[in-house]
Amino acid sequence: MGMPALAMPDRREEDGHFFCELSPKARNEFDSISCTITYPDGAAIFGEGQSPRGVFILHKGQVKLSICSSEGKTLILRLARPGEVLGLAGTLSGRMYEMTAETVGPCEVEYVKREGFLRFMQSHNEVCLWVAEQLSHMYNTACHEIRSLGLSHSAAEKLAKLLLDWSGQQTGRIKLSLTHEEVAQMIGTSRETVTRLFADFRKRQFIQLNGSTLLIRNRASLQAMAHC
Repeated sequence: MGMPALAMPDRREEDGHFFCELSPKARNEFDSISCTITYPDGAAIFGEGQSPRGVFILHKGQVKLSICSSEGKTLILRLARPGEVLGLAGTLSGRMYEMTAETVGPCEVEYVKREGFLRFMQSHNEVCLWVAEQLSHMYNTACHEIRSLGLSHSAAEKLAKLLLDWSGQQTGRIKLSLTHEEVAQMIGTSRETVTRLFADFRKRQFIQLNGSTLLIRNRASLQAMAHC
C-alpha cells in the first residue's frame, strides 16, 4: 500500500459546522497548521494501541471504526461520515488510540498534529466549545451503540436496527459498503448468520437487494422486529 497523498487544505464550508463557526483569524491559523490527506480504500488512518498523532476531520468518504479483543475478534463500532472528527479523545488525553480507523472507499481528511491542535485550542475559546460538543456527540453515540448491541435480544433485531439506522428518515435506499463479514462484526454475530438473515428479510419482502443497493420495502415490519 502506497503512502497517502498530501495537499494543502482548501476552504469547504460544507465539511461541517466547525469551519463555519471559526472566526477568520482562527480559520487562517487552522489552515496554517493542518494539511489534507487523501487515503485509498482499506487504508488505516490510525490503529488501536498506537500513540496519538493528532486529529483527523473527515471531509469525504466513510471510515470504519473498530476494536479488537486479545483473541483477535473484531467488533466494528460504526461508520464515521463526513464532518466527524477522529482521534480526538487520544489527542486530548495523550493516551493510546482506543480503536482502529480504516477507510471504506477513498477518503479525504484534514489532519492536525497533536501539539498544534492543543495550542490551537488554548488560543481560541470557540474551538474549546466545539471540542466539548464533539465529546458529547461521541458519548451519545457510544450509548446508542451499547443499547443497540448489548440490549438487543437477537441477531435479527440487531440487523433490523442497523438497517433502520443506516436508512435514517430517507427513502430507505441504502448503498451497502460493507461485506457480510463486516456487518456481522458490527452486530456481534457470524457471517453465516448475517447471510441467512438477509435471505430471510428478502423472502419476507422486508428488503430488496439489487447488487450493492438495498431498498427497505417494509419499514414497519423492520421497526416491529427492532422494537422501535
